[in-house]
Amino acid sequence: MTTEVKATPRERLLEAAATLAYREGVSIGVDALCKAAGVSKRSMYKLFESKGELLAASLERLAASYAVCLLPEADDRRSARERVLHVFEQLESRAGAPGFQGCAYLAVQIELKDQSHPASRVARRVKGHLKAFFRAEAERGGASDPDLLARQLMLVFDGASARAGIGAETLAGLIAPTAVTLLDAADMR
Repeated sequence: MTTEVKATPRERLLEAAATLAYREGVSIGVDALCKAAGVSKRSMYKLFESKGELLAASLERLAASYAVCLLPEADDRRSARERVLHVFEQLESRAGAPGFQGCAYLAVQIELKDQSHPASRVARRVKGHLKAFFRAEAERGGASDPDLLARQLMLVFDGASARAGIGAETLAGLIAPTAVTLLDAADMR
């Protein structure tokens, strides 16, 4: 006999916030969040100081899976160039999946426009980790200017994610060659 473990109100709120914010945007109302989670507003405010804190916690909860989906394993023995291209291949693959709305972390920053909002701070930190990955790989691969290349790769990543997320662009056959052009220009191996 198996017993099913029911998600806690906190877990249900985090899941609802992640799902609804990604699908509908961060302006989703507290009533809708609570209804989707099956939790009262009173319970929500006992668990989280504000809707902003709930959104931040939901983004924080997704950060590890975001990195796992995009980044190669730490002990991956491919070249720095191949490791960077892996990220763009993952983005291309994810962008082709049904329901892709772009990068959740970029969307939060664009929608909120408030750098001090708790969810913006989490999003900026997570995106900073991706940029740091690009920077470290650029240096390891001998790029002529690792800082510039990391910034350029972030621009391509975010631009591609946003364009695919709004349905304006199909990334297949576009994103990897664009990244390769940047890697070649930077003399990255």
